Amino acid sequence: MHTLWLADIGADDLDRVGGKAASLGELAGAGLPVPSAFVVTAGTYRSFIEGTGIDEALFEAVDVESDDSAALAEAAERAQELIRDTEVPAEVREDVLAAYDELGDGAVAVRSSATAEDLPDASFAGQQDTYLNVERTDLLDRVKDCWASLFTQRAIYYRNEQGFAHDAVDIAVVVQEMVDAEKSGVLFTSHPSTGASTAIVEAAWGLGEAVVSGTVSPDNYVLDRESGELTDVTVAEKRVMCVRGEDGRTVERSVPDEKRDAQVLDDAELGRLVELGELVEDHYDCPQDVEWAMRDGELYLLQSRPITTIDDAVDGGAETASADGGAMESQTDDIRLSGIGSSPGKVAGTVRVVDKLDNLDKVESGDVIVTEMTTPDMVPAMQRAAGIVTDQGGMTSHAAIVSRELGVPAVVGTDDATDRLRDGQPVTIDGDMGTVQVGDDEPTESDEAPADGAATDTAAPAADDAAAPTDSQHSPVKPMTGTEVKVNVSIPAAAERAAATGADGVGLLRIEHMILSTDKTPTRYVEDHGERAYVDEIVDGVRHVAEAFYPRPVRVRTLDAPSDEFRQLQGGEDEPAEHNPMLGYRGIRRSLDRPDEFELELRAFARLYELGYDNVELMLPLVTDAEDVLRAKTMMQEAGIDPEKRDWGVMVETPASALGIEQLCETGIDFASFGTNDLTQYTLAVDRNNNNVAGRFEELHPAVLDLMARVIGTCREHGVATSICGQAASKPEMVQFLVDEGVSSISANIDAVRDVQHEVKRVEQRLLLESVR
Repeated sequence: MHTLWLADIGADDLDRVGGKAASLGELAGAGLPVPSAFVVTAGTYRSFIEGTGIDEALFEAVDVESDDSAALAEAAERAQELIRDTEVPAEVREDVLAAYDELGDGAVAVRSSATAEDLPDASFAGQQDTYLNVERTDLLDRVKDCWASLFTQRAIYYRNEQGFAHDAVDIAVVVQEMVDAEKSGVLFTSHPSTGASTAIVEAAWGLGEAVVSGTVSPDNYVLDRESGELTDVTVAEKRVMCVRGEDGRTVERSVPDEKRDAQVLDDAELGRLVELGELVEDHYDCPQDVEWAMRDGELYLLQSRPITTIDDAVDGGAETASADGGAMESQTDDIRLSGIGSSPGKVAGTVRVVDKLDNLDKVESGDVIVTEMTTPDMVPAMQRAAGIVTDQGGMTSHAAIVSRELGVPAVVGTDDATDRLRDGQPVTIDGDMGTVQVGDDEPTESDEAPADGAATDTAAPAADDAAAPTDSQHSPVKPMTGTEVKVNVSIPAAAERAAATGADGVGLLRIEHMILSTDKTPTRYVEDHGERAYVDEIVDGVRHVAEAFYPRPVRVRTLDAPSDEFRQLQGGEDEPAEHNPMLGYRGIRRSLDRPDEFELELRAFARLYELGYDNVELMLPLVTDAEDVLRAKTMMQEAGIDPEKRDWGVMVETPASALGIEQLCETGIDFASFGTNDLTQYTLAVDRNNNNVAGRFEELHPAVLDLMARVIGTCREHGVATSICGQAASKPEMVQFLVDEGVSSISANIDAVRDVQHEVKRVEQRLLLESVR
């Protein structure tokens, strides 16, 4: 029998139908509303390749060396060609089409459901496909496409590297009635981090692909399951939706104006959805992550999987923010300003308008700094402040990054806060909602408590050269992932808070904040205090972070500040005046042009190694070609750093470095790390700080993703680790893409580490369930 109906299969049929189909069969068998479906069994795939006689040629084609990229590409093309060009046997064709006819005459979704024996660790053993809105005439071709997806380059590479025989993997195919959804989304039956009895629902218009892919910011609903009370609602602006086009394909369409800001689900629909989720949870006896769809008032379950991200060490209820991270203006008339909630938390304080550096001394503990834009030399005052409000900036601005690291609530991009607020005025800022309310809004008990890990004036470790690093203690329990999840750190004062996230290390520690916070350019600092003092400034800052994380790695980026930031400091009058500093005198090009100053940075690294901080890694920014890297490597050797014994690498922030990654790998680097902020703006020619074009800044643009995929693939061939440390690392859709591609590590902002850990584990679990069984 080549096909089985969902009603006839369950958890015991993994070997016949794979994990995804077995799960759907369980749900259907429990009487839950699963769209009708049948499964083309794994045995059918096996009989297809053996019965048609292509099995021997198929497995011979993929018998190649993994490190031969040309051979690997040719093997994948040949194997997939064999499957796609081979006629499906008549009996299989008849069974599949007969089952389709019995299912109905509408469009179907065709999803792979892989199964394999003795591959428990093969998280990336396959990259099987899903096809939506498939008609009868294309059904058999899509089934073959699913079979062929067992032999992508990535799948062949992984099985070769792990020593698994290619004939150990079979694959089933689910053919399911397509739900032409009017509404769709995801339901967590319990809080995905804490396990609290809280249901969280995300919902958008149209097909669920828009939610899963991150194309649209969905509505977010939080319900207390014990009381049934809807405790929080965030209604997002939903600009696009996925629908079935006239040709049967899934297409994106603009959401009608009247629906963009409308709430997708009403109370009754939410109640039904939660009740259904509880039935699923009861059936599996564990919290579930459920994909759902609604059509003509009927609710359907499309998939359910266990929530594997619950951390028993974390307590507390669910907290939500604006779905798109932006401001959601309250209906309260007292709200005076709104912007982007860039660092979470709600706090009341007294306004201190800072329009020049001389005003910083007036900022006292508990004040709210209001300024046009923060700069590195404001960090000491930011540590004292209760909150930050700026006229300019976005989620990647200095104010946003540093505020998140310090645990200080912040609202940025208000446009005119410095004009509309005055010194001594009481305000309440909400870093979740992105609002500034005039007046002292009486804080709740939780508001009065300092933010988790909120910064205080923390002294750096004593500069005792005899002291040795010690293992960090009290690291929190965190989700176990194959992909490392690290954290970005801008200032040493945030080290302890960053280490407490349980991150696997620091993916980006910026040296420039240590230097610029002295209010002097490197040249002026050396002139005033001497070379040794400059080296000590760097050593003390890095050492503080390296100590907090030891033995976890700390990746330190050499100086990368644009000239306009230097021009604001003492000695800045000697800096070049550039029309576009982001494209100018910065990164490795500045370092190589000023070898005396760069040598001092390298001497700081050498000193850290002498002190026993072997967890420090060196990273070169804004490289464009191998020649620059080789020059820097020579200078490292001259400074007493052995590139063969220390981990070092480069930032991939330009199309040139992405396209020339093979030459960069050949210089001997150990890792390449994506800086997606620069890579995106250089690839798309979009200045993310220019309001006229900022809306076109999109890290998930196909061109950017293509460059990243190219880098990851090439680095893997050369044994070079890959990572990401840009703002996009905190986006779930970027995490999904990177884990699918096989990135080595992901480094997120402090406030996003735990969410990224959960998302990585969820994606790895999906890959395990869908591609390994």
